[in-house]
Amino acid sequence: ISFPAEFHSQTAVEAAMTLYGQMVAAGKSESDIKKVTIRTHEACIRIIDKKGPLNNPADRDHCIQYMVAVPLIFGRLTARDYEEDIAADPRIDALREKILCVEDPSYTADYHDPEKRSIANAITIEFNDGTTIGEEAVEYPIGHARRRVEGIPLLIEKFKVNVARIYDKAQQDKILAL
Repeated sequence: ISFPAEFHSQTAVEAAMTLYGQMVAAGKSESDIKKVTIRTHEACIRIIDKKGPLNNPADRDHCIQYMVAVPLIFGRLTARDYEEDIAADPRIDALREKILCVEDPSYTADYHDPEKRSIANAITIEFNDGTTIGEEAVEYPIGHARRRVEGIPLLIEKFKVNVARIYDKAQQDKILAL
């Protein structure tokens, strides 16, 4: 519901957004970051843990470092953030180089467990001054069946935004009344 991000990174993006708010409150920015650690599951590391050049939007939305760096810099992750002009911002690649993924065997087990099927990610940020924020852990993304109650208001809001992009106010009201 919340982020246009590859499945295995959904929870990491949500954690990054939460940590961005904490960074702003602490008066810190991406330039203050020394290291970002993502505790994750094996499938995430195998599929989207990428180093080096990202040549197009498809590369970017399959790189967890990119999908975490953008929210930590801009406080958002939208479809537009995968495009060339945004990706050309040198702060993104500089921060990507500071992001390390480490496997948590319990996250891997929970990913494969048919009773859980979680896609957990947890992020900790270490700053140049030695302070840290996190660890911010998210087990299931907004919109997952286990977070349905939380997700419904966001889904309704997303629907309203998209209806407003197409229809005038009178037509929007008719659609929303239904």
